[in-house]
Amino acid sequence: MINVSQIQEILPHRYPFLLVDKIIDLQKSQVVRGYKNISISDPVFLGHFPDHPIYPGVLILEGMAQTGGVLAFESMEDKVDPKSKVVYFTGIDKAKFRNPVRPGDRLDYEMSVVKNRGNLWIFQGKAFVDGALVAEAELKAMIIDK
Repeated sequence: MINVSQIQEILPHRYPFLLVDKIIDLQKSQVVRGYKNISISDPVFLGHFPDHPIYPGVLILEGMAQTGGVLAFESMEDKVDPKSKVVYFTGIDKAKFRNPVRPGDRLDYEMSVVKNRGNLWIFQGKAFVDGALVAEAELKAMIIDK
């Protein structure tokens, strides 16, 4: 398991834009599973939507990307200092949102490697709440120097 303090050593994201709380399973170059606890205290709910709080789909995708970023860094054969590199989103394909995510939900991310060639990564991402698929997408990313 990788806790939030360890995630912050890998990713540059910080509150309020660190969107993964814990990594619970990581198989290098294959799959990673993590989650974010969705809370009504998340600042996004001030505007999305005050009378009907729904966690934004774009933040679900970003949480998937961050989870995939942890996998990419942890899978690199030549250990690099994550402080000298950054993972950039380069594409999102086939994004679908199945069900709304609400405060009180645990949003589980699962990112599987479709392809890895050097610093290029393609992931199949899925997000679940209580075992039900709420979102999915194919995400592309590159690890580059800062």
